[in-house]
Amino acid sequence: MKNILVPVEAHSAIDSVLQTAVLASRRFSSYIEGTPLGPDLPDLVAFDMPVSWSVADQNTWKDMADEAHQRFEQAMRDAGLPEAGADKTATSFGWTGESAFGESQIGAYARIFDCTILGRPGTERGDARMATAETVLFESGKPIILAPPKTPEKMGETIVIAWNNSVETARASSMAMPLLKQASKVIVMTVEEFRSDGPAGDLYADMLCRHGVNAEFVIRSASHRNSGEAILRGAEALGGDLLIKGAYTQSRLRQMFFGGATSHIMNYAEIPVLMTS
Repeated sequence: MKNILVPVEAHSAIDSVLQTAVLASRRFSSYIEGTPLGPDLPDLVAFDMPVSWSVADQNTWKDMADEAHQRFEQAMRDAGLPEAGADKTATSFGWTGESAFGESQIGAYARIFDCTILGRPGTERGDARMATAETVLFESGKPIILAPPKTPEKMGETIVIAWNNSVETARASSMAMPLLKQASKVIVMTVEEFRSDGPAGDLYADMLCRHGVNAEFVIRSASHRNSGEAILRGAEALGGDLLIKGAYTQSRLRQMFFGGATSHIMNYAEIPVLMTS
């Protein structure tokens, strides 16, 4: 996790996003790169915003980028991080982009970073956009970390893996290995009512121990909750400060109509969540 991308936009969790990036950078002596984020033009049209404004008023996009830059740089300097210099291995920050990037551009640009830190989409007006999280999930090939609305005090000391035997969660856990190796405790948690075919969590915990990870296995009952709520309640009860989850182990279309763990977690998690598709 040496290279972290942070798209910056005025939404309800942006302060938490910036501080979550700082927490990650201190664990890995990372480089944090900020970049301005704005909606793609089709999103503006879909929400009936004036197309003439989005196309013609280029100064508005430049102002948006300047404001994002100032907010990002102030947060990095307040945290005591230096601006990037000749030493490419040192903890540092930098900025790219003179005008706001759309989601599609962010999704592509994120491919060269180890992870992208975004705001948890949520359900309220002013929350980060779901479109941003989903675009980076499916277009970058790299993990995302969703920061909760309230700034976390720590991240990665006690990690909970929501193990449902799926390929998506196996991929997410593999990409999170640098975090797992640094954690004080890793808990492989299975909700017994919600798992697919595949190796059980106790076997996976044993394999993690071979990497030097302090891993243990627990199994929980959903107790009539939906899968996403059961995962969040379980992670909270176990003292987790980071949840690892494979995204959309059911199809996105099915989750749109019937709900699912990924959608629930993206809307309601109160701790950082690392996801891959």
